[in-house]
Amino acid sequence: MARFRRRKPAVAGTEGLALQREHQRTIFERLDDLTRRAGASDPLPAATRVFFCVLGLMAIGFLVQLSHSATTTQPDQFMLRLKGLLQFRLLALGVLIAAFHVGPSRLRHLLPVLTLLCIALLIAVYMPGINAEANGSRRWIRLPFIGLTLQPSEVARVVMILWVADRCVQLGPRVQEGRRYLPMLIFGLGLFAAILGQPDLGGGMLFLLCFVCTMWVGGARPAHVAGSLGAAGGGALVVGFSAFAYTRERIAVWLGDSSNDQVSRTAEAMASGDFLGVGLTHGGWRNNGLQYMQNDYAFSLVGEELGLLGVVIVIGLLLAFAWNALKLVLSIPDRFNALVAFGLLVSVAFQAMLHIQVVTGLAPPKGINLPFISDGGSSLVASCLAVGLALGSVRRPVEGVQGPWS
Repeated sequence: MARFRRRKPAVAGTEGLALQREHQRTIFERLDDLTRRAGASDPLPAATRVFFCVLGLMAIGFLVQLSHSATTTQPDQFMLRLKGLLQFRLLALGVLIAAFHVGPSRLRHLLPVLTLLCIALLIAVYMPGINAEANGSRRWIRLPFIGLTLQPSEVARVVMILWVADRCVQLGPRVQEGRRYLPMLIFGLGLFAAILGQPDLGGGMLFLLCFVCTMWVGGARPAHVAGSLGAAGGGALVVGFSAFAYTRERIAVWLGDSSNDQVSRTAEAMASGDFLGVGLTHGGWRNNGLQYMQNDYAFSLVGEELGLLGVVIVIGLLLAFAWNALKLVLSIPDRFNALVAFGLLVSVAFQAMLHIQVVTGLAPPKGINLPFISDGGSSLVASCLAVGLALGSVRRPVEGVQGPWS
């Protein structure tokens, strides 16, 4: 008769629902669990893996750029192009290693000078004779004597992350006060406006996103950060939509109200790669009028020539980069170095995410490079500078200083 033994009745009504809700976990609790799993006591293994992810991405970038040049460059110019690709990658690696040895702490006392230099560079893009215009934008300046160009917004993003981290550490809990938070925000918005006026909506939004995210991790109130980002970003979109015809057109293309040959042909180029790709140097879309595959749409070049396999490898390397970047940041004991590492590494991850979203149609068309893969010397050097400084944050921890997540 044991099978007829009465069972304990289940909890019913509002009491049962309350017990169920006690076991439901919010997204913030899940994020806390994620950060606890990512935490590590030794930052060196994570830093090493981040470095090798960068090397892997740079190797893929070199192959696809070399492949692109092989069919778009005249034979007598190909060796010159090959030399340029090698030189920029060696220069970028040299900058990464040098930044690693310098580290953020050694640059901290130079922040006032570096900040003034960034402001001067952002102003210089508006000066005729110094700036270098392309497609109606003034985003670059010519470097005298060496014949190269520099994009000041890339440098400003790196320096301002150091500046925000320094201010947040100096203010401590006072960063949550409005009279302390607002001057920092106003300064960042001024630089954001300077980038926006080049015009460079995508670069400006990336700068602002990294700026306020570093402030948030540095202790600013989430409501202040979200409100500032929403107001400034929304205002920039409204200004861009009303003042610039190309912005309206790109948003219309994204919403499906208009069509763009560049966007549609880019999707076709990616789809043509199938699973294994057509092979290096065999991609034909760039010779059929599809532009910017070497820089703004480099992810489509990967999809065409390396196929789904190449796409998965690139995304896998980027995800490994992001995961190990999180482990690296959570293991740094010094608060300033941890904030700098977070801001710099997340800036690279955000840039990669925006590029892939644009190429795959998940975001409005916008010219933005894929870090370590797209063509563009200043962007490659700036990305390596950011990663090098972030990796350098593990070299000289300050004893007795608690990190921002402790």
